[in-house]
Amino acid sequence: MSHGPRSGLTAVSSALLAMSRHLEVRDVLKTIVASARELLDAQYAALGVPDDHGGFAQFVVDGVSDEQWKAIGPLPRQHGILAAMLHEATPERLADVRKDPRFGGWPSAHPDLVDFLGLPIRDGDEVLGALFLANKLRHAGGDPPHPPCPKPAGGCGFTADDEELLGILAQHAAIALTNARLYERSRELTIAEERSRLAHELHDAVSQKLFSLRLTAQAATALVDRDPARAKDELHQVATLAAEAADELRAAVVELRPAALEEDGLVATLRTQIQVLDRAHAARVTFTGHGVKALPAAQEEAMLRVAQEALHNALRHSGAERVTVTLHRRGTATVLRIADNGGGFDPRTVRRAGRHLGLVSMRDRANGTGGRLTVRSAPGEGTTIEMEVPGG
Repeated sequence: MSHGPRSGLTAVSSALLAMSRHLEVRDVLKTIVASARELLDAQYAALGVPDDHGGFAQFVVDGVSDEQWKAIGPLPRQHGILAAMLHEATPERLADVRKDPRFGGWPSAHPDLVDFLGLPIRDGDEVLGALFLANKLRHAGGDPPHPPCPKPAGGCGFTADDEELLGILAQHAAIALTNARLYERSRELTIAEERSRLAHELHDAVSQKLFSLRLTAQAATALVDRDPARAKDELHQVATLAAEAADELRAAVVELRPAALEEDGLVATLRTQIQVLDRAHAARVTFTGHGVKALPAAQEEAMLRVAQEALHNALRHSGAERVTVTLHRRGTATVLRIADNGGGFDPRTVRRAGRHLGLVSMRDRANGTGGRLTVRSAPGEGTTIEMEVPGG
């Protein structure tokens, strides 16, 4: 087995724990690749997840700078040795990948690969991806890595023990990747359920407004000739109801938009959504976020969903004129706070209010990410909801 600076049971255990710690597919792939390269003293490592069109849905590399990766160009296709690992599900250990008859060359900016070790990542009969390393390194004590080490004549720098260790990593990678896919599927279903809930709310709210609008317009029509003053009042009411219906539509459209957490992060996503809500509603809605670093994806999503639920309550049910949202550090934790000056409610009736205001789902989201939810409210004194999670 490899004798690099992090070889041995402790290093393997650390790598496997790191794989199981992530739930996002992309994070899992990055962890697998980085762990394999470090454990086996390779200059380069990569993992490709195939698509159904002869290419790769995802391709993650380690050991290549961002500038190099951009210069290389488009993702590779499923051909040559990569295709063999995916389609034949066989390991590959080569002394010089460039001399293999299946080698088809690479772009001019591609790093020069020599010795090569690759294995398929399998879940039963399904091949989930291909994991490979290139250019075995040598280390001298605490010195930094040197160029690829000398090899036996005609031999590969990667050993049979290296192949065995990479096989263990590939097996656990299959578990981690499968779990991550299941998590993302579960999250998609949750989002679909929330979209369905919002669609029902939209239908109910707008239908009620339009029904009232129609009755009021009919009343105004009947009064035009015999009581013009009352007809004018009814027409003012028509205008008010139409504006409220437009507000409902705008708010629902905002909530139905997918959150750009992965691209923008929690602070930017909250700021954008709250700016739109501020424009769409009569209430003043403000956001302040400072001193908060990136959180794990699951925590950021939970905080966003709690903020959306609390804002929904404040803007549609509380009669608030002002809603403030803050995201800040408190010791070693991150705190999300949504406060309004609306009607509030009696915490002693929290069971009934909890069902009505979605407090149960908010608490579940907080608890599910290692955090906690605090609700403070009283009739006529508004409501404050705080979600606190470790980290950030």
